Amino acid sequence: MVFSLFKVCLLDEAERDQILRISFTFKQPGEDGLLGISDNQNFLKALYKYPQCAFPYNELVATNGRRSRLEPEYELIDTGIFADNRYFDVFIEYAKADPTDLLIRISAINRGPETAPLHLLPTLWFRNTWAWGYDNRRPVLTAIDLYETGQAGQASSANARLVRATHHDLGDYWLACVGTPALLFTENETNAERLWGVQNRTEFVKDGINDTVVSDAEGKVNPRNVGTKVAAHYDLVIAPGETRTVLLRLSANAYQMPFANATELFASREQEADEFYNTLSMDKTEDERAGLLWSKQFYNFDVDKALHGDPAGPPPPPERGRNRSWRHLNSGEIISMPDTWEYPWFAAWDLAFHCVPLALVDLDFAKQQLLLLLHEHYMHPNGALPAYEWNFSDVNPPCTPRLPGLCTSRRSLWWAQATGISWSTCSTNSCLTSPGG
Repeated sequence: MVFSLFKVCLLDEAERDQILRISFTFKQPGEDGLLGISDNQNFLKALYKYPQCAFPYNELVATNGRRSRLEPEYELIDTGIFADNRYFDVFIEYAKADPTDLLIRISAINRGPETAPLHLLPTLWFRNTWAWGYDNRRPVLTAIDLYETGQAGQASSANARLVRATHHDLGDYWLACVGTPALLFTENETNAERLWGVQNRTEFVKDGINDTVVSDAEGKVNPRNVGTKVAAHYDLVIAPGETRTVLLRLSANAYQMPFANATELFASREQEADEFYNTLSMDKTEDERAGLLWSKQFYNFDVDKALHGDPAGPPPPPERGRNRSWRHLNSGEIISMPDTWEYPWFAAWDLAFHCVPLALVDLDFAKQQLLLLLHEHYMHPNGALPAYEWNFSDVNPPCTPRLPGLCTSRRSLWWAQATGISWSTCSTNSCLTSPGG
């Protein structure tokens, strides 16, 4: 199950309305900043600077295509799209009440000189695993009326719209959306008719949300308010300097008043994050460290399954053979990525060096990351460590790093011995021994 806010740009220069969706799963065009994150991920904050004019895709592609390797890249800011401050600052904050209870706050500020429209579409969907051929059980998202007012998904006294997410493994979750946004339901299915000219497997496909909002198309979302993907459509008009705020809550608990303690929880979690960073040395800013912690990503790659293909899909082409000698590799962990947008895969060399600054903010996670590639479901039987997804067999320099300061206790020294870290980096005030020694 995935929650995110997507960002979409209109290509038609004549269009005035701007569609904004902000995503932490995929970074879309715009200028972004990662402003803060607590060491335990109880509080996260990011910023998107999103232009109000039609996004200059063609200009960026054409100009960069004409430039040689000796010239700098033609960047978004070079196009003048941010001239006169015609953009939105969109702050996105996450605060956990507990591991299965997440509050989301989106604050959009119009920095431009004129009133401008903005469409926010917080989106919840289930990963499409039912089409693979292993397990055809399909989860479901349903608009819920707790107070039986007759309007789907409406909790009248709480001033919120509600969606129940039911999954055979996860159980039930509820998404509460403040106010009365339209709930747009589809199935998380590819539009095969548009892409390949064959019949769709379901009546409502995932790009129906885009067609409904951008093109005013009718009949593209499910009027029965059920599906495996849903977006809450906030159609906003924001005056110069004005801030509009949207609250959401994704929780395993069904709250009748889901936002009653939202302000206090955000303040508490942000204070905890500030207190944590205040205990660290000031050679790096909170923003710099936040960027590193934001780069954690769930990485799921079963090489053997990838080579065989899914039972419900066509057989893989005979030339598919990359990483054939790594069939044992089966990853399903949170890993520090070089970049969750441009480089969304682990690299052994990068990962080792990530652990140096990671050790300053999350020592246990840094240690776990160093041990990860030494496990039997990563390391090759011949002792090689996987280099990176494109070719696990590529040769990298030895990159089990020498990390000063990681090993400051007897247990840490035992851990260093287990990982093969050079003893010269460890405190020598105590002997190497096992945890029980």
